[in-house]
Parts: sequence; C-alpha cells; structure tokens
Amino acid sequence: MWGFLSADGNTIFLAALLLMLLIGAVEAAGLGAGLGHDGLDGNDASLLNWLNVGRLPLLMVIVVFLFAFGVTGLVLQQLIAGVFRHPAPAWLAGPLAAAVALPFTRVLSRVLARILPGDETTAVSRETLVGRVAVIVTGEARVGSPAQARVRDAHGQTHYVMVEPDEDGETFAQGASVIIVRNAGARFLAIRNESEALL
Repeated sequence: MWGFLSADGNTIFLAALLLMLLIGAVEAAGLGAGLGHDGLDGNDASLLNWLNVGRLPLLMVIVVFLFAFGVTGLVLQQLIAGVFRHPAPAWLAGPLAAAVALPFTRVLSRVLARILPGDETTAVSRETLVGRVAVIVTGEARVGSPAQARVRDAHGQTHYVMVEPDEDGETFAQGASVIIVRNAGARFLAIRNESEALL
C-alpha cells in the first residue's frame, strides 16, 4: 500500500490531503480566524459562484475541493494501476481528478451550506467608508506614503485601510483621528478630524 501511495503520480493527491489537514488544524486552533470570510464586493467570478462561495466560506470550499481532489485522484490512480499495473503520471491524473473534483465540490459544498449555520455577512463597499472617522494605527501618513488606519463601518465592523492626507504638506501621526473624504483605488484620502464630537 505504501508503495502505491508513494508513487510519483500520487504525490499531488497526498499533498492536497495534507494541505486540507493543515488548514483544518489551523482553523481548529483558531489561528485562521477570518481567512475564509472575506466579502467580495460586487464582482463574483462565475466559477466561485458555481462552487457556492458566498453560501459557504471560501476556505471551506477550498478544503472540500482539496478533499475531493485528493481522494478522487487516489481512487483513480488505484483503478489505473489495477489495469496498467502502475499509476498514471501526475500530468495526466491531475487534470482528470480535478475534472471530477470540481462537480463533487459543487455538490458537497451545497449540502454543507444547508447543514451548517449560515454566516451573517455585513460586507460593505469601500465607498461606504467615505465620511467615516478613522484612527491611524501604524506609521505616519504623508501624501504619497499612506499609513494603516482603523475605521468602523455602519454595522460596527472594524476595517483596516491605507490612508494618506488629502492636502499637500499634511501628515498624520500614529493615533491621529481623521475623516475619510474619498476612495482612491487601494487607499483612502482623509483630512484631519478637528471635531471632538466625531471622535
């Protein structure tokens, strides 16, 4: 049995199952909190939609796929070895196993989404953070050199975003309270918060 499992063509399937176990261990230890719960604003890729990402956390869908890919690959290789006396090479067995694993992942993730308690999502668009108060938490923000800031959305969820001053010559030190005035791609532009009422 070990000779079969250690065959070159089976390495990718064993690696998939090992990765699945590692992800499970990290999640069980609480070290991966939030890894699979990222909200996707607006433009969900069709494959992710088809695999039920959104109904189920992305990380769980990945675990289901790794399980399906690993088990399907080993079963397929055992069938091939029974006929041809040796497993197929990885370049052939891998795509075949993936072709079977994708539909299996879709079905199993849909079943799991019905069984497991649903996550309430409060994913928000970046635009909804404009006008909110943020606090610089790491570094010093200058024009062209953003710093990390903490901001709460309308649901009370905390977000960490990159912020830089909207005005030339302005700097925001760590701990400074600022008001986000516009979204500029991967970062936000802000002005200093001069109002104690908005702290």
